[in-house]
Amino acid sequence: MHRRRRTALVLSAAIVAAAPVLTACGGQAHPGAAAVVGKERITVAQLQSRVDEVRRAQRAAVADESQYQQAVARTGTLNRDTLHQMVLDRVLDQAARDAGVTADGREVQTMRSGLEQQAGGTKALETAWLQQYGVAPQRLDDNLRLQVEAQKLAAKLHTDPSRPAFWNALSAASRELHVDVNPRYGAWDVQKGGVAAKTPWLRDVSTPPATQQTA
Repeated sequence: MHRRRRTALVLSAAIVAAAPVLTACGGQAHPGAAAVVGKERITVAQLQSRVDEVRRAQRAAVADESQYQQAVARTGTLNRDTLHQMVLDRVLDQAARDAGVTADGREVQTMRSGLEQQAGGTKALETAWLQQYGVAPQRLDDNLRLQVEAQKLAAKLHTDPSRPAFWNALSAASRELHVDVNPRYGAWDVQKGGVAAKTPWLRDVSTPPATQQTA
């Protein structure tokens, strides 16, 4: 099987794993903003809206309140993780633009179709991404677009997304965008977070994320 079909990059999982090792960077005051990326403010309200999407999807995916509370407990750092994901999305987009890389809808659907086939259908894939990576179903295509973009960026750089060269490109994009995160959500250092963290960023789609069993 072609390498691009075998490998899926799970950005959300990278952020969950990397967040504890992120170190101080930026630190300017931006009232009302969860983060500032380039000229774009990610407001606290926008962040909360994304978190609420995940919580609603988690609630809809389980049968009762106790199972929902278990899901909430498993994702206790959802606000921080979601913000770091939103920042990385923008940083990756910038790095891809700098390298002349784009991802089109056909490529996204090709990846999605392959993952759905491996996972056992659309619902199974959506559930797996929700449970393991905190991606709400309505955001799945956006997430997969980033996976395609990351793969193509790595290929353009003649490297692998687990290698320092890939994260150097993201670090350069971070500096270009002057990323600044509200301290209440941690801090941003894509180079240290990406390279130092042990993450399931690279995984073979022949073994898709398993849907967690509920009691």
